[in-house]
Parts: sequence; C-alpha cells; structure tokens
Amino acid sequence: MGWGDAEGMLWTRGLLWERVWNAVGNFLFKFLVIGSAGTGKSCLLHQFIENKFKQDSNHTIGVEFGSRVVNVGGKTVKLQIWDTAGQERFRSVTRSYYRGAAGALLVYDITSRETYNSLAAWLTDARTLASPNIVVILCGNKKDLDLEREVTFLEASRFAQENELMFLETSALTGENVEEAFLKCARTILNKIDSGELDPERMGSGIQYGDASLRQLRQPRSAQAVAPQPCGC
Repeated sequence: MGWGDAEGMLWTRGLLWERVWNAVGNFLFKFLVIGSAGTGKSCLLHQFIENKFKQDSNHTIGVEFGSRVVNVGGKTVKLQIWDTAGQERFRSVTRSYYRGAAGALLVYDITSRETYNSLAAWLTDARTLASPNIVVILCGNKKDLDLEREVTFLEASRFAQENELMFLETSALTGENVEEAFLKCARTILNKIDSGELDPERMGSGIQYGDASLRQLRQPRSAQAVAPQPCGC
C-alpha cells in the first residue's frame, strides 16, 4: 500500500470518529504532536492512548493517528491526535495536517540540544499553518534520562515563558506527566472557550461540538430569537 492510500485511510478514520462523536460527546478537539525526529513523539502518543511504553518505535512516516476520550472539568472531550513525522523530508506532507488544529504538544528531547534549538521553527509552523490562537504546551521528553541532560529545566522554562507556552517535562517510558500534558492543553482550550477567547464556530478552530445544547448555550444573544413585544397602541 502506497503513502497516498495510507493517507486516505487516516483521513477516513478521522472523519468516522467525528461522525460517531458528534452524537455522544460534548467536544472534539484536534491535536498535533510536533517536533524533531527522535524526540519520542510517537511514544508519548502511545503512552497516552495505550497507557504503556512503545518498545519497538521507529521514525514516523508522514503521520499517525490516535484518539482518546477524556473528562475535563466535567465535560467529555474527544482528543483527535495527529502525530507528525519530524524528518525534514516529510515536512511538506505533515504541514497539510496542521490546518484546523486547536492544540499541540511541541516536543523536544532533554538529552539533545539540537532538538531544542529547532523549537522556534516548529512553533512558527504551528502558529502560521494551524492558527495564531493554537494552544501549545512545550514538552521536554525523556525526563527519565536526566543524567544525560543537555537542556536545563530553567532554560526551557524561559523559552516557554517568552513564547507564551505551557511547559512540562515528560517521560514516555515511565508515563510521568504524559497524561497531564494532554489534559492541561485540553483544559486551557475549554477555559478559552468559556471566556469567549476561542470561538468553536470559527472555521478552522479545530473544535467541534458534540452536544447540540452546548452550541445553543453559546450562541450570542443577538442571534437568539427575541420574543415579540405586545403592541402598546
């Protein structure tokens, strides 16, 4: 099976999830996992979806897809997650998946200065190709290899602060902070929806309503039907 066939299957799979979810959940969020090759992106996704470490992980070719239902602030949210290849030769393919993403995990390897130095380029791509309002959490992966660390926690914290990102160090091997990274990103998106900062109705927001009543509750007052006033004549 060629890459074109595999790509079509991934899109079909994603669309089927959306159709099923529209009938049962509160929200669906499109997520990306981005960063250089070898940072453990696929292992983070596998740990989050399967709750175990992916032993035989190879470099992702193009994109991989995963999904999981989570409860965030009393709301049921389906995360539709696209794990993108970090190799330069796949960048033109993976960039097409950025469109309409609500959130992203921006991943680097704490034992690799090179992966940290490329973060700015990955972040620019996300904000340019997905949305300027995309919610991004910076993940310093391979926390279990602290003795081989090349990037300090303080240095990465400073980068996150300067670029208005959330930040956690994670370990796909032990599972430390993996679930929290995805949930923290989802929680921030929900908070932005509640505050009006994010509009799920906007084209390409990466957010879909599953529960129609939520859409009605969030309609602007001007769009709601106004009861006719009695004539005073």
